[in-house]
Amino acid sequence: MSALPHPEARPEGELDELRRLWNPPKGIRFITVINNNYIGVFYVGTAFLFFVLAGILALLMRTQLAVPENDFVGPELYNQLFTMHGTIMMFLFAVPAVEAMGILLLPNMLGARDLPFPRLSAYAFWAYFVGGLVFFASIFVGWAPQGGWFMNPPLTTERFSPGFNADFWLLGIGFIEISAIAGAIEIIVGVLRTRSPGMTLGRMPLYAWAILVFALMIVFAFPAVIAATMLLELERAFGWPFFRAEVGGDPLLWQHLFWFFGHPEVYIIFLPAAGMVSMIVPTMAQTPMVGYRLVVLALVATAFLSFGLWVHHMFATGIPQLSLSFFQAASTAVAIPAGIQVFAWIATLAGGRVQLNTPTLFVLGFLFTFVLGGLTGVMVAVIPFDWQAHDTYFVVAHLHYVLIGGMVFPLFAAFYYWMPYTSKHALSERVGRWVFGLVFIGFHLTFFPMHITGLDGMPRRVYTYPAGYGWETLNLLSTVGAYMIAAGVLLFLIDLARRFRMSSEENAGNVWNAGTLEWLPNGNYSNRSIPIVTSREPLWDQPNLAEDVDAGRYYLPNAPTGGRETIITSPVEAKPQFLLRMPMPGWAPLVAAWFTAGFFLLLTVKLVVPALISGVIAVAGIMYWGWHLDPEPIREPVDVGGGIKLPAYMSGPVSQAWWAVVVLLLVAASIYGCAVFSYLYLWTVSPGFWPAADALPGPVFPLATAALFVASSLALGLANRRLKANRLRGMGVAMGVGLVLLVGAVALELYAQRDLSPSESAYGAAVYLLASLAGFYTVVVSMMAFFALARAATGRLGPVRRVTFDNVRLFWHYTVGQSLVGLALVHGFPRLVG
Repeated sequence: MSALPHPEARPEGELDELRRLWNPPKGIRFITVINNNYIGVFYVGTAFLFFVLAGILALLMRTQLAVPENDFVGPELYNQLFTMHGTIMMFLFAVPAVEAMGILLLPNMLGARDLPFPRLSAYAFWAYFVGGLVFFASIFVGWAPQGGWFMNPPLTTERFSPGFNADFWLLGIGFIEISAIAGAIEIIVGVLRTRSPGMTLGRMPLYAWAILVFALMIVFAFPAVIAATMLLELERAFGWPFFRAEVGGDPLLWQHLFWFFGHPEVYIIFLPAAGMVSMIVPTMAQTPMVGYRLVVLALVATAFLSFGLWVHHMFATGIPQLSLSFFQAASTAVAIPAGIQVFAWIATLAGGRVQLNTPTLFVLGFLFTFVLGGLTGVMVAVIPFDWQAHDTYFVVAHLHYVLIGGMVFPLFAAFYYWMPYTSKHALSERVGRWVFGLVFIGFHLTFFPMHITGLDGMPRRVYTYPAGYGWETLNLLSTVGAYMIAAGVLLFLIDLARRFRMSSEENAGNVWNAGTLEWLPNGNYSNRSIPIVTSREPLWDQPNLAEDVDAGRYYLPNAPTGGRETIITSPVEAKPQFLLRMPMPGWAPLVAAWFTAGFFLLLTVKLVVPALISGVIAVAGIMYWGWHLDPEPIREPVDVGGGIKLPAYMSGPVSQAWWAVVVLLLVAASIYGCAVFSYLYLWTVSPGFWPAADALPGPVFPLATAALFVASSLALGLANRRLKANRLRGMGVAMGVGLVLLVGAVALELYAQRDLSPSESAYGAAVYLLASLAGFYTVVVSMMAFFALARAATGRLGPVRRVTFDNVRLFWHYTVGQSLVGLALVHGFPRLVG
């Protein structure tokens, strides 16, 4: 690759064409915009709205607790307040906020035109926006959940929580997690496949590393809470007794699944915030980050260790001593990679000339607060101390020191740091210092006294307390501090309203003299041209880079195919591989998102027929959206500059769609893994409810079912060969035969279990859960197969244009593999242990 693909000046008409293609739609169609710079701002703004709403709920709670024996709110409303506060902060603010920042920042930071699936980002946002607002509104009609943000059964089963309240949490939050997974897929493929040429993994910004690890953690952690909500909703709606001990269930199964998600979520929230700090600190010190490789290693190590900590939250549940010892050690060990990052930040600040401005103040506040939260984290990792502090206000204090210290302070630093990137004006430095002072002092005034009230025995999640225990003054101080935080946030919002004026081409610019690509001159099309990267801080190390990029002297200075495009590069070395033609704005993602939200929310209030209609419309919207993807291949390679011509179409493992489907299947495998874990866990706690070997269906049933599954995969292989030979009729026949075999296999397994009831025992529920998952994926594969056949019938599928078929293959073979695992478990495991 030459250093300057287009040394000559570019025609002005090229820039006008880029503006025309990438400008957002006008009028009412503006809401169909899919550009990352708009969707990212919408996403961040909505997340901050939920932060404010959850904060208002917190103020109501603190007002109630300001004095003993207060009657400002009653116990039932208080239960709803703390449940909604925790749920909104964790599910509707923290994870969406950091994911939204990734969608906003990554394309420019990586030097791409946009992330590879902009419509998926739009779908994720609108689903989150509609679902989140309806979920919050449930508190105004008395339907808000009141079982805590963790929703532990048996309190949340139908027997003890009748009505819609718990269902709003289960279906609403389960659905919102699907939105988060959609954003994670976008981020993973975007970071690995859309980096600027030359931006190897070793030159990638630390924020990109952090957000990549964050998205991978979502892929493996969030399925656990989706599985948990699915199990509890099945018990509430259909009586499948996963959590009823008298028929072989166990309430602790919920805690294992929930905390397998819940503790990694702390680091899912922290790691992107740490990535933001790792971008801000070098800029404010005007020196490269100390220990870049060690920080990357620390990010990966934190993610890995976080999945071994979930029992940290279950020390008081009667876990065996050996397990307690292991999880105590793991809970302590995770402090090591966090410490590496803290010392790297301190060393970088010490090695430069620090600018003491508002972003720096929030970073320093983060370091002080997060380190204190980490120290109390080590304390509650010690089992005897945890038993003493469990369910007291000490844990509330620790939780907020880690989450607000580790995520909210860096987020405010990021708002002040990146505001000039997306707005015509930076936020006021003078007002920012007041915001920091109010939030920092208010935070410690609120939460530090809770350590003392907790050690003095004040339990958490109580709506009032009696006088005379010595808690009065400390609670009053906490309430005063909460209002100070609110004053700081209000001042920030006033300054935001005064100063924020969204603009791409007329933004305030690189006011901090930062070294990374997001500070290049940009517009709705991201950068005028896609640069070659030769270092980690290209704006510091490559003279005239900003001028040359803005003059269109690098790759893709125009729109050679007449539409929106970006360059797809190799995942490790970032070598250009092909030109991705990107979709234009449209209504389909919005319709799909709105009606997906409608399906889940209508199902929550038991309006089954309207829910099904909404689901059908959502599926139709997704299919219409997918119909216009996978464009007609351009036969000749396209000139992108520097003598490089790239293909404008790619299928198979090089394709970005293939990568997205593989990530989605990792999510599916994680959900199925949780179902398998549930089956095995319930067997360990109630083996007496599992049948003896001679009570199982005869071996002919599982063998015949397995043969049908394998035969369906073989039929799909034949269809693939027919497609390669351009024999579309033969491909269709082979796919049809394969679908019959696949559906027949699921039907045969259900027939084999015809005498088993899923509502009579946990064993029956676990067996039908595995069979239901096989049936669900068979339905999905069938819909995808008919979609592919329809494209073939209309000339949109062939030996070259085959991305749709490749996606079907991946899903089909995964469904067969998953189903074979289920067969072996259901029919083989009881015989093995019997």
